Amino acid sequence: MAKATLLLPARSRFPAGALPAQVATALGRADHGLAEAGEAAQLRRHFTVEPGQWSAAALSRQADAGDAADGLWLRADPANVVPDMQGARMMGSAETLRLEQADVDVLLPSLQPLFAGFGFQLDAPTPSRWYLRLPGDTPLPEFADPEVALGDDLFEHLPDGDNGRQWRALLTEAQVVLHQHSWNERRVAQGKRAVNSLWFWGAGRLPDSVSTRHAQVRSRDALLQGLAKMAGVRVGGEQTVDALVDLRQLRSLDQLTCDAITPLLDAIKRGELRELRLDFEDGCHYRIDRGQRWRFWKKPVATLSDA
Repeated sequence: MAKATLLLPARSRFPAGALPAQVATALGRADHGLAEAGEAAQLRRHFTVEPGQWSAAALSRQADAGDAADGLWLRADPANVVPDMQGARMMGSAETLRLEQADVDVLLPSLQPLFAGFGFQLDAPTPSRWYLRLPGDTPLPEFADPEVALGDDLFEHLPDGDNGRQWRALLTEAQVVLHQHSWNERRVAQGKRAVNSLWFWGAGRLPDSVSTRHAQVRSRDALLQGLAKMAGVRVGGEQTVDALVDLRQLRSLDQLTCDAITPLLDAIKRGELRELRLDFEDGCHYRIDRGQRWRFWKKPVATLSDA
């Protein structure tokens, strides 16, 4: 009998509201706890990686192109930066810029010579994920994930130190090239944000090994797909085995409770599903099974924030 685990955003990402009675009762009777918060900690609850540090660039590259082995990789994703009184803010990431292959075909060739001069190879197997392949001995600083920098003062998240100086200079040169590109005028005329910057992040190599207790991963996220492929488990398809289902994009409480959780609770009631786990990015987690229906003395959970 199958099990299902829902990978969910932090509870604060959902609007406040009362939970449906069936969901409130199930959560009230479930085993629950609080673990470490954050995206990386959440993924580590489901994947064991050796060595312990993983590279988002290498793993997503493996999912996108299958050629990440033996390479040192860095994401160089398109971004939109807007100047303000204090400096500049990243107001659009690769995930929100609605990039198409036409954008890649025009913008990428204008940037490739800049990076080739340093021995870096820039390409884009998908419009929203651009990569630099680096010489193996390239010293790298710490890079911030785009989610951390989005909407914030850009200069607070640029790499620092001696190793960071080169990347700050490269970013400035890339911004000049993109700012002067006529293609961005067309994007703005179409109501889209200009691609006027890049964001470097996720540096590193493929891990030596990845393992997971799940037999299937269902996700559109390239990092999660890369972890699943490294672990040798099925990616996508109908859920027929112990599955990790990525729903971190959800923001609607109704979709979470009525469309995602309730059908799985019904499946538990019918004996078709043995166990349901809910894993929120803030560390809150629940385990629900059929035997918990006898815990009638436990009070329902009124809202997500009551856990």
